[in-house]
Amino acid sequence: MSDGKVKKDATNKEIINMSDAAGVLDRFIGDVSKKSATKQILIGAGSGWATGFITMKVGKMAAIAVGGGIILLQIANQQGIIAIDWNKVQKKVDKVTDKVEEAVTGQGPSFTDKAERFLDRKLNQAEDALTKRTKKAKKWYTNLIGDESGCKVNDLHIFLCAFAAGVALGVGTA
Repeated sequence: MSDGKVKKDATNKEIINMSDAAGVLDRFIGDVSKKSATKQILIGAGSGWATGFITMKVGKMAAIAVGGGIILLQIANQQGIIAIDWNKVQKKVDKVTDKVEEAVTGQGPSFTDKAERFLDRKLNQAEDALTKRTKKAKKWYTNLIGDESGCKVNDLHIFLCAFAAGVALGVGTA
């Protein structure tokens, strides 16, 4: 028997099993509109609760996965494991923003809007360069005076502690 035939047979068996499950559910619940009002309320409330509960659990898992991925990317960027070209990201965001603005208003951004974005981006780059040089100067100064306190709290530590506390609170209340 060919490999394609085996896969087709397995798929057909899955479809049959799913129709069996639908048949069991149909026999158990039946036509809800023909049931009494009490049974309709119980079935509606039960299925609504189950749907909401499952949606919350899946939503939380998705939020944790996406949020955790973003945090891991930011940590990897800060540690120098990966390098993100923020200029390229910003240019892509600007292009998408221009397209959305044109679709909503019917006209694209003006020259002054584009010039403003360009200057803002360049000012951010200058600020980042000054911040890096300031960090290097502080590191040189602390090495010079012998202040080697490696237990300094920075923004990342505060954020990670707050994130962990938020996760614990969310898990505790779910």
